[in-house]
Formats: sequence, C-alpha cells, structure tokens
Amino acid sequence: MQKDAICTEEVVQNDTATTKSMPWTRQDTTWMLSLFGTAVGAGILFLPINAGMGGFWPLMMMVAIIGPMTYLAHRGLSRFVCSSSKPGSDITHVVEEHFGVGAGKAITLLYFFAIYPIVLIYGVGITNTVDSFIVNQLGMASPPRFILSGVLILGMMSVMVAGEKMMLKVTQLLVYPLVGILAFMSVYLIPDWKTDALQVVPSTVDFLGTVWLTIPVLIFAFNHSPAISQFSVSLKRDHGANAARKADVILRNTTFMLVGFVMMFVISCVLALSPAQLAEAKSLNLPILSYLANVHESGFVSYFGPFIAFVAIISSFFGHYMGATEGMKGLITKQLRSSGKEVSDSKLNKFILGFMFFTIWGVAIINPSILGMIEALGGPIIAAILYLMPMYAIHKVPALAAYRGRFSNIFVVIAGLLAMTAILFGMM
Repeated sequence: MQKDAICTEEVVQNDTATTKSMPWTRQDTTWMLSLFGTAVGAGILFLPINAGMGGFWPLMMMVAIIGPMTYLAHRGLSRFVCSSSKPGSDITHVVEEHFGVGAGKAITLLYFFAIYPIVLIYGVGITNTVDSFIVNQLGMASPPRFILSGVLILGMMSVMVAGEKMMLKVTQLLVYPLVGILAFMSVYLIPDWKTDALQVVPSTVDFLGTVWLTIPVLIFAFNHSPAISQFSVSLKRDHGANAARKADVILRNTTFMLVGFVMMFVISCVLALSPAQLAEAKSLNLPILSYLANVHESGFVSYFGPFIAFVAIISSFFGHYMGATEGMKGLITKQLRSSGKEVSDSKLNKFILGFMFFTIWGVAIINPSILGMIEALGGPIIAAILYLMPMYAIHKVPALAAYRGRFSNIFVVIAGLLAMTAILFGMM
C-alpha cells in the first residue's frame, strides 16, 4: 500500500512537471474550439428550456456543479483512451483491449447508442430552425419538409466526408463568430430580464427534485464525448506518453469556455422569458433561439437568433457524427471479424454513409420531440459511457492504477448514477 501511494505521488509530480513544460499551441486551440463546438449546440438550443422551467435558484445550483462534472468526466474518458498500449487505438479498440472481446462489443454498442440519437436530434433541430426562419422571418411558405431536411443533412455530411482536417477548419471558422454573437446576445437580452423569478424560492424537495431531473439534460448539453476518442488518438500520436497530460489542460480550458459562455446565455434567456414562454417553446419543438426570434420585437434577435442556432447545430453535428460513425464502424468490424469474414473499409464506409443519411433524414421528416429524445435516450446512456465506464476502468485496469483513490472519482460516479436514476424519478 505504501509503495503504491509513493508511486502514485511520483506520477502526479511528474504529471505536473511535464505539463508545465508543454506550451500551449495553435493545434491545442483548434482542438479546444472543436470540442467547444461539439458541445455548444445542445447547450444553447435546449438547456434554457428545461433548466429555466424549474426556476432561477435551481439553475444556480446547476451552474455550480456542471463545471466539475464536465471536466472530470471527459478527463476520465480521455485518460481511458490514452491508456492503450497500441498506437492509433480509438475507444472501440481500447474497450476490447482492456475488457475483452465480449465486453468490448457491449460497450461499443452502448457508445454508439449514446451518440447516434443525438445525431438524429440535430437532423430534426436544423430542419425546424431553418423552416421556422423561412416562415417567420422571411415570410415565405414552408418548403416540403422531406426536401428541406434532405438538402440540409446532405450539406452537413459532405463536410465530414471531406475528412478530419476539413471538419476542424470548418468548425474553427464557425466557432469564432458563434462565441462572439453568443456573448453579445447574452448581454443584449439584459434589458428584458424579469426579476420575478428571483423572488420564487422553491422548497428543498422541489429544489433538489428539479436539479435531479435536469441533470440528464445538463450532461447532454455539455457533452463533447463523441469527439474525445479521436481527440485523444490525435494527442497520443503527437505527444506519446504525455498525451493524457496535454488532454487534461485542453479539456480544462474547454470546460471554462463552455461554462462561461453557455451558462451566461442560459441565465440571460431564462430571465428574459417567462416559464409559460419556455413551456411553449418546448411544445413547439423549437430551439430557444428560434423561439426568441419569433417573440422578440428586435430585428437583431429575429435574424441573428436563427443564425446562431444554425451555426451551433452544424458545429455540434460534426463531433457527434464523428463519434457515431466511429462506434458503428467498430461494431460492424468486430462482428465481421468474429465471424471470420474480411472487412472492406471502402464498402463499410459507403454502407455507414448511406445508413446515417437515410436514418437522419427519416427522423427529420417524422419530427419527434427533441427534448423527449434527450431525456429518454441521450442523458442516461451518455452518463453510463462518459461517467461510469471510465471510473470502472480506473478501478480495474492496471494501466490506470495511478488515478485510483481520488475523491474526484467518487464525485463522477455519483453524478453518473444521479443522471441514470433521474429518468426513473421522472416517471414516478
């Protein structure tokens, strides 16, 4: 025990020293913006609706806990991917390396179903956003939904087909104006703030119940786990044994950026709209920015609100699409190899491309409830993969032994369990 403690202390000291000797680079900024873009779509589109309907003071509790939750959970997942002894191993390979073929298939399946529904959500979200803009801001007739959704989804997927470098470039171009306009919008709404919400103080039971029920949406809103696997693989390629330490710094700065910009915007929206208006936005299945554009008298909000929503959906779609295709490819590859069949990357990539397009397109035409999908599918499954699986790996995998025995691990496990049990509490 004493020897293990000394080893762990030495690892921590070496981590700190090595991190200090690794300067921040332009590539680090690119990855930070890409991770920010992956998460920010859901954060600014749907979080104000669910979080705001519960009142202002529970929202303040959410602001306090989401930073540590986001950073520690994503750090754990990145460390898990970086722990592989095989170069170039993504998450689908790492789970098999550490847990065996059977468990690897099961976790890869969960990983896919944690991300795939979110890709479907963005297909619905971008169609509704553009349709609302055409009807309410341009005053034109609503175009046929199957044509509009097909064109929009095809456009987003074409960037992903062009490759990782193109995706990172486009994301970087989108995130800079997104951050600027998002900050301006948060300040611009201040004159519309209503102080009524500050006077309403819920009972302890209602307060804790609201926070508990909102945790799955909160996790979903700040989730950038779909991009963590390729992010970690890239850092391991560039930094070798120091990849996990470099990832810690980038993820910490990403979390600061996310909490600062997203929660500032969420608070501004919640104070600018009444609970009845937030409930109406939920019933209309619209992102908060599209709803603001329809009810706000300002021309700036009317036109820039849908623009921000549009940019946020695209930037977030990229990271989630990357994770979903990675998970699906891992599932099919493992199944084919276990059956003794050869894997043709070319044919597999074409199949996945077709599957993703037609399923996203089909769901966009059907137009199911976005928040319903998040509450039922997104939050709980993401919590299992992002919060619980890496903590289990730290407890079991020898390569991650240096991270055992920390209070942060307990905190992440509790947050994950709360997210998974929240759906049961909601049903009750």
